[in-house]
Amino acid sequence: MRKYLLPESGQFYKANLHCHSTFSDGRKTPSQLKELYLGMGYSILAITDHNVFVPHPELNDESFLALHGTELEIIEPVDHPDFNLKKACHFCMIALDPDISAIPSFKRWEYTADCLTDVMQTARSNGFFVTYNHPCWSRENYEQYTAYRGMHAMEMFNGGALTTGYGDYNPRVYDDILTKGNRIYCVGSDDNHNVCPDPTSRKFDSGIAFTMIKAGSLDYPSVADALLKGNFYASEGPQIHELWYEDGRVYVRCSEADRINCFRRCRSDATVMAEKGQTLTEASFKINPGYGYFRITVTDAHGRHACTNAYFPDSL
Repeated sequence: MRKYLLPESGQFYKANLHCHSTFSDGRKTPSQLKELYLGMGYSILAITDHNVFVPHPELNDESFLALHGTELEIIEPVDHPDFNLKKACHFCMIALDPDISAIPSFKRWEYTADCLTDVMQTARSNGFFVTYNHPCWSRENYEQYTAYRGMHAMEMFNGGALTTGYGDYNPRVYDDILTKGNRIYCVGSDDNHNVCPDPTSRKFDSGIAFTMIKAGSLDYPSVADALLKGNFYASEGPQIHELWYEDGRVYVRCSEADRINCFRRCRSDATVMAEKGQTLTEASFKINPGYGYFRITVTDAHGRHACTNAYFPDSL
């Protein structure tokens, strides 16, 4: 029996789930951000200014939805004046209910795995969608990010970090977290501050990475429900049109690709490659339930990726 991993019905909406405005250290106002992202084909923007939670319902209309959020930071307490030598944990909190007007208070605020887990879990229990951000920029290592519990998702791509030279395309981090037993999703986000105003520059940090959310309609409850259910994929270019599981195989249909990979918990990964000078738009892979999980990555001719969430045979 066919089971759609991305819903068969509904519509894909392009979203940036990590964005900064003039309410913190961004260079564009919320209304300017709406105009910018609408012009790039986006329908959803979570404005997640640093350590402030400011909803922007005035931006909403039939073609655009502003999600309410914030980005929090906890810094390693080392005795050194140079911030660049300190580790940090950043995570976004996106309200799943538009009537949420404030973030919760947290019992502790210190750079330890127990505390960060408590903060994430408190955010979750108070109705927020929690994403763990840019582990490469944060300089966090395996021992740290695999100890956190409570995130809904992590950033597979962080566009702002990528434009400034950090390697925040994070498939290995995602696999590390999954292998530790954390069943989380992955998202693509810009983390844009718009310090570079020139959209033709490679330093321009808007429209780099995104999340394609499939929902029944462009309204807050439908999009929040899609986030909670994992009805989305992360990308920096390629599109995934269909994804389903049937009779022990996973099937994917996508935009023109150079290769399509199926990654699993074990070493038995699988790849379908286009012949030289050609492209492909579909593939299927056998799924062994003993391999723990699987996820699909589509890579285009420019080396850009689209990544599905991880799926678990024991829940299909």
